[in-house]
Amino acid sequence: MLEVLILAFALSMDAFAVSIGLGIKNKQNLKALALKAGLFFGIFQALMPFLGFLGGIGLREYIQGYDKIVAFILLLAIGGKMIYEAFNENVEEEISQITNKILLTLAIATSLDAMAAGYSLHLFNLNIYLSLFVIGFTTFIISYIGVYVGSRGGEKYESKAEILGGVVLILIGLKILLF
Repeated sequence: MLEVLILAFALSMDAFAVSIGLGIKNKQNLKALALKAGLFFGIFQALMPFLGFLGGIGLREYIQGYDKIVAFILLLAIGGKMIYEAFNENVEEEISQITNKILLTLAIATSLDAMAAGYSLHLFNLNIYLSLFVIGFTTFIISYIGVYVGSRGGEKYESKAEILGGVVLILIGLKILLF
């Protein structure tokens, strides 16, 4: 279960960084924004790994024997992408008004990486539904907090969160590959 908690934390860093950006943009009605951001990001961060998990089951017979290498490559790519994005412009900086449509778009965009990471869930041999709940709930809490961090001068934490998440995903990939 420790692996799932670490994975949940790492996957939530994209949503955390975006939530910080949302908090930077909107300093009024923070409670509602934090709740909505947490719900949108949490739900999609739980849904997308489930889709990845299902895809992994479907592909298992074709890549049996290579599944650890595939999981490592996926987590390396996701982690590398997060680190790369930490050094580039963020999409939330261009948003002037935060609507449900914007939150939905951001939730989907930040959770696509989680779909690929969901493939690796079958390697942990854990209850998938509990794992998805942990991922979703962790993302909810971290996104909720991110809005408040952003509202209190969180610019300095935004890219660091993505770097940390990327490094953790790469380390999880290495653990899967080597152990």
